[in-house]
Amino acid sequence: MTLVRASIEIDAPRERVYDYMLDPAHLDEWVTIHRRVNSRDAGPPREGYEMDQTLCLRGANFKVHWTLTEADRPARATWEGRGPAHSYARTSYVLRANGDSSTRFEYENEFKAPGGLIGAAASRMLIGGVPEREAHRSLERLKALLEDGRGPG
Repeated sequence: MTLVRASIEIDAPRERVYDYMLDPAHLDEWVTIHRRVNSRDAGPPREGYEMDQTLCLRGANFKVHWTLTEADRPARATWEGRGPAHSYARTSYVLRANGDSSTRFEYENEFKAPGGLIGAAASRMLIGGVPEREAHRSLERLKALLEDGRGPG
């Protein structure tokens, strides 16, 4: 299992951060490994919402089928996904109000590679620290979008 954690302070209210980060139409603007949304349920994201996404790590594209298993606006959201060869991922976002207009965004991603211990060891060798670097880069992008007025609000 690979576990990545990152957090950032964003000068925007929680509701604004939540709505922007959870909207699949904005993933290409802030998620660095995002390539495309292949399909998604109609309407706004809510518990049970499903989405198929193409991601890219180290030049290799792969698809993940996500289900939004927790949607507690504006405090938290959790996606659970299935990827290639029965791999599993869980991505959670926790948003904490820091005053009236600032948000502490806490990101966590858990990835379980297929193939047990051998698969996990191979995955660590192949991707190394890339997921952690990309998580930090993604949060920096989200911060910039929401703080410079390009995001909703």
